[in-house]
Amino acid sequence: MNRKYRKTIIAGNWKMNMKPSDVKPFAEAVKAIVPRAKWCETVICAPYVDLPAALKYLREAHISVGAENLSEHPKGAYTGEVAADMLVDLGVKYVIIGHSERRQYFGETDITVNKKVHAALEAGLQPIVCVGESLEQRELGVTEELVTLQVKTALADVSPKQVRKIVIAYEPIWAIGTGKTATAEQANEVCRAIRTVIRGLYGARVARAITIQYGGSMNEKNAYELLSQPDIDGGLIGGASLVPEKFAAIIEAANQE
Repeated sequence: MNRKYRKTIIAGNWKMNMKPSDVKPFAEAVKAIVPRAKWCETVICAPYVDLPAALKYLREAHISVGAENLSEHPKGAYTGEVAADMLVDLGVKYVIIGHSERRQYFGETDITVNKKVHAALEAGLQPIVCVGESLEQRELGVTEELVTLQVKTALADVSPKQVRKIVIAYEPIWAIGTGKTATAEQANEVCRAIRTVIRGLYGARVARAITIQYGGSMNEKNAYELLSQPDIDGGLIGGASLVPEKFAAIIEAANQE
């Protein structure tokens, strides 16, 4: 982490877990353990049906609220979709875009991700854009090339002013929900490569200010080591974000001097 130049953000991704009735007990438990984060912003990205409860109760725990997805379309005949301005109207601040599960199971492409990035920015949301490679791609030695392509496509036609509102989350697909984790050095190497791409697109000052998270089985045991790396500015947390004690421990790790 480098707090001198950029914000540290710990964001939980509940995925398809937690009912609306689960939100209040979760918020109360986290608030009791971690009254207020000193150095990082804390976010929970929740399923659509949980968002009203999340906005009501997580605020009391000093936690911002994000959505897990949004439509690339502003409105129209898209049954089951949720538009960016609907999320803004609720009071949502962040939105995850391009998670590997969306790419794998729902056919989202790099182009789709770019469209959703623009939809989010135009509505005033802060995108958390996910990038990352499969195990096969890592073993082929194309991680940096693949992630570079994902980042460049996601940011196509995004202005220097807009890009400062974007968070990039590096999530190696082989480490999501598997219990496997990239070593701190491996994770930082890719996060540094992402910052280098942004530097090439927008210059050093912008690159220095961008928050780059690591996701992929970050937990209460490895968070401090990962967050100690210079180019890792937070985490996108899956399973551990469902357990108040584990999530609180990661927040505490991010708050270390």
